[in-house]
Amino acid sequence: MTDQTTEAGDREWSLDDLADAYAYPERGPAAGGEGDVQGSPGAGAAEARSAGAGVWLRANMVSSLDGAAQHDGRSQPISSDADMRIFGTLRGLADAVVVGAETVRTEGYRPARARDVFAERRAAAGQGPAPAIAVVSASLNLDFSLPLFTEPLVPTLVLTGAAASPERVREAERAGAEVVVAGDGPGVEPARAVHALAERGLVRLLTEGGPRMLGQFAAAGVLDELCLTVSPTMTVGDAQRIAGGPVLADPARFALDSVLEEAGFLFTRYRLL
Repeated sequence: MTDQTTEAGDREWSLDDLADAYAYPERGPAAGGEGDVQGSPGAGAAEARSAGAGVWLRANMVSSLDGAAQHDGRSQPISSDADMRIFGTLRGLADAVVVGAETVRTEGYRPARARDVFAERRAAAGQGPAPAIAVVSASLNLDFSLPLFTEPLVPTLVLTGAAASPERVREAERAGAEVVVAGDGPGVEPARAVHALAERGLVRLLTEGGPRMLGQFAAAGVLDELCLTVSPTMTVGDAQRIAGGPVLADPARFALDSVLEEAGFLFTRYRLL
């Protein structure tokens, strides 16, 4: 793997090296004081970011050369071993992994596992042995008998709106999930979701999509960083891009922080300006 932003040349990147390279930035105290935090895809970026002060939300996505975020409905065909090493590293650094319900269903999500290589680093940061999985769902149309809900090392969170079905909420809670209301209607408001997680001490956040949810979080101005793998593949077809939804009034501008390369894959890291 080569770091394209330095003159270091080719080197073998260990998981420790990757963890240092992708460490979350130091920020102010976590959100969680008094006040009614609002936020929606139409909220201004400044308002949304102040709502999650102290939180850092990064996304990790993969895209083919022609812009596809998946092939035949899954991201694995356009991924690589190095991409999965970074995927595991980002999880190993996070307090919580925020993911949309459709991605849970199509990718077959399981609970995050504890990994010895990150144990000392997580303990020093005051983190639990593994990140919590936080599933975003308006309908709660989820299979609560899956190990993600019944066998997690850290209880799975389900983020939903106040209008969610009480019966489905009870089913989620019976399975062992913690249901978190983060919206006044049926859906989740991104800024409130970030704030609700921060109130639980979960401030190093990672989202793995899917595209619709990532589009909502980006539009709400709560996405701080994008870790994008550019895969040297083409899929053609009409697969989704990494983010979907209404067009932003003004494009969000990001600055390139780093680029790694291996076997033609580019592992980029961008921060919101």
